[in-house]
Amino acid sequence: MSLNKVMLIGNVGRDPEIRYLDGNNGGTKVATFTLATSEKYRDRNGELRENTEWHNIVAWRNSADIAEKYVHKGTQLYIEGRLRTRSYTSQDGSKKYTTEITVDNLQLLSKREGGPDDAYAPQGGGYQRQGYGQQSAPATDDIPSFGQPAPAQQPMRNTPAAAPQPDLEPKDDDLPF
Repeated sequence: MSLNKVMLIGNVGRDPEIRYLDGNNGGTKVATFTLATSEKYRDRNGELRENTEWHNIVAWRNSADIAEKYVHKGTQLYIEGRLRTRSYTSQDGSKKYTTEITVDNLQLLSKREGGPDDAYAPQGGGYQRQGYGQQSAPATDDIPSFGQPAPAQQPMRNTPAAAPQPDLEPKDDDLPF
């Protein structure tokens, strides 16, 4: 058994580059871009440090469509995918290797500020690659038009709910494996 799964949350480093494999008319679409993930920590001297990793992202077909329409430099994304390492020959004739993340699931976590072509990120989810019963994009009824106010939300009621009481008795057969 083996598993190759990557989950990232980060910011897009550059606008996606869109290419078509079988010419520009109706070929398979592929989008490539970089994603930055950052980790903050304190070193031995107590100083705050930040380490940023850059990931090469490759999105195919429906995920590439979403990337083309909604992903821009600075957009925050959640990406699930697989690691792929491939080799190529550089212009000077040497063999080079690159590691990429092939997208299985792409979700927008933020929307881009700035105008009518803003990227839309639906609340509580995002756009996912089509497959196994998933939709590639929300229905147009779910997308608010720019310039119209969002529907009002109902205020939360402060009604206490009866919390279930936990079973505190130890059980020998209640092991997680």
